[in-house]
Amino acid sequence: MARLREHYLKTAVPALTKEFGYKNVMAVPKIQKVTVNIGLGEATGNSKLMDGAVTELTAIAGQKPIVTKAKKSIAAFKLREGMSIGAMVTLRGDRMYEFLDRLMNVALPRVRDFRGVSSKSFDGRGNYTLGVKDQLIFPEIDYNKVEKSKGMNISIVTTAKTDSEGLALLKNMGMPFRQS
Repeated sequence: MARLREHYLKTAVPALTKEFGYKNVMAVPKIQKVTVNIGLGEATGNSKLMDGAVTELTAIAGQKPIVTKAKKSIAAFKLREGMSIGAMVTLRGDRMYEFLDRLMNVALPRVRDFRGVSSKSFDGRGNYTLGVKDQLIFPEIDYNKVEKSKGMNISIVTTAKTDSEGLALLKNMGMPFRQS
C-alpha cells in the first residue's frame, strides 16, 4: 500500500471526521484522480519537442501519457486539425498516491524561493489545480537530456463538495499551503 494512502486512512480520515462531523466513513472526502497536462503549442513547428515531453511525462507519472491533438484548425497559430499539441496522463489508485507523495515531499520543495502553494486555486467544487513552471523539479528528469523547459498543470480531483472540505483534505494529506 502506498505511504500516502496509509497516512490518509490512519490520520486524515479521523481528523476530517472530527472537523466536519461526518456520521459515515464513506462521506469523508477522498482524492479520486490526478491529471497532469503539458501543453506544447511550439510542437507545431518542431515535432521533436513532443517526443521529449512524452518521455519526461512518462518518467514523472510512471505511465505512458496520451498525446492530445488539435480539434480545430487555426490559421493565425499555424495549427492544423489533428496536429499534436500536448500530452496528458490520468493517475488513479496507488500510482496517484505515489505521484502525490513525490510531488508534495520531493518536487515542490525543490522550487526556487518556495513558500508554499496558493490555497486559492480551488474550483468551487473541492478540486485543486496547480501550475508548475518547470519540469526539472522532479528528480526523475535528467537535466542534460532536456531540450526545452516545459510547464505543466496538475489537477487533483476530490470527492469534496466544497472548497473548505477540499482544502482540509489536502492540508491533512500534507500539501504545503502558503501561510496567510
